[in-house]
Amino acid sequence: MDLADAQVLRQHLIDPEICIRCNTCEETCPVKAITHDARNYVVDPAKCKACLACIPPCPTGAIDNWRTVLRAEAYSVEEQLSWDALPGEKALGLGTATAPAEPPVAVEPAVSAIASSPLPPWSASHPYVNLYTHKNPAIATVVGNYRVTDSASESDTHHIVLDFGATPFPVLEGQSIGILPPGEDGFGRPHHARQYSIASPRDGERPGYNNISLTVKRVTVDHQGRPVRGVCSNYLCDLKRGDTVRVIGPFGSTFLMPNHTPSHLLMICTGTGSAPMRAMTERRRRRRVKGEGGKLMLFFGARTPQELPYFGPLMNLPKDFIDINLAFSRVPGQPKRYVQDLMRERAPAVAELLRDDNTYIYVCGLRGMETGVLAALRDIASAHGLAWEPLLARLRAEGRLHLETY
Repeated sequence: MDLADAQVLRQHLIDPEICIRCNTCEETCPVKAITHDARNYVVDPAKCKACLACIPPCPTGAIDNWRTVLRAEAYSVEEQLSWDALPGEKALGLGTATAPAEPPVAVEPAVSAIASSPLPPWSASHPYVNLYTHKNPAIATVVGNYRVTDSASESDTHHIVLDFGATPFPVLEGQSIGILPPGEDGFGRPHHARQYSIASPRDGERPGYNNISLTVKRVTVDHQGRPVRGVCSNYLCDLKRGDTVRVIGPFGSTFLMPNHTPSHLLMICTGTGSAPMRAMTERRRRRRVKGEGGKLMLFFGARTPQELPYFGPLMNLPKDFIDINLAFSRVPGQPKRYVQDLMRERAPAVAELLRDDNTYIYVCGLRGMETGVLAALRDIASAHGLAWEPLLARLRAEGRLHLETY
């Protein structure tokens, strides 16, 4: 064995038992070392620079696993794709001497990793994460399942309420859970979990009860418009009262709302990305009588008013409580308008929030909106005398800019 082969490597691996296949790590990796097939997400040892850019965004911690191996015996991509569980540590068989491992090479994180804050707001409550796993899921009972888009629209989106009874399941606004759908995949393995943001505040969908709500859109086509039946979304949307569901999590330790009284929330979302915004808004509504909270400003996008979840309840919120701006991109006879277009139209109000050190920004929805929203924030800041790059750095360092796109 020559010196290069005898070199010790701290190999980066992804735990297939914990991973919920949300694709965050692959999107974040700046050197494209992470890939996947229908079974697993894996790290290519020939590409990975151990820059750690993928660690903070992972909601479950599955990404933060390492094994010490000889470089010549590193687990290949093909091996990792076949795993159902991580291997244990193995003896290295080093002989008389080995070369030291190469130090990690610092790599500039991807754009999405640069934009989102790796820290929660300073006043956020402590989150509990990974209390329940694939091997030990919590069991919840369905106590409500309601369609929240117009019955005539193509978008079949449901508000689903799950009750945990006496099982402790503490959550905070901005966290998510994993649902384990029944059945097996094409490899004969149980379906992996699907991740959903929690749409209810910390004290329950019904105040004082141990329950949570989800906003779930029934998936009937893929990203190319081809017919497909989403495994978990259809399972959830078809649930009846009294049915039980296996739940893992909760996940998420940074996309959390601040608790201090003068904090303002600038919320930007599309479709089911409204779930965490609903949770935060409802938390503020319930605490309003106690004088908690600053300004709330919401930019919410959908194709049509009929496809916008919670349209009716949104319209009933007091205008002095929340500043609501709705963007519709597919209304016949009207120009397409996206959330970033509305943000530019409301530039003075957005700039006022950007100037305030108590403003916290949350973006949730399809990944395609991320670039447009950040560009709008940059342009609004620059047009109103705010230097964007220093502001962006401060927003990140102070836990005030949070992106959750998929």
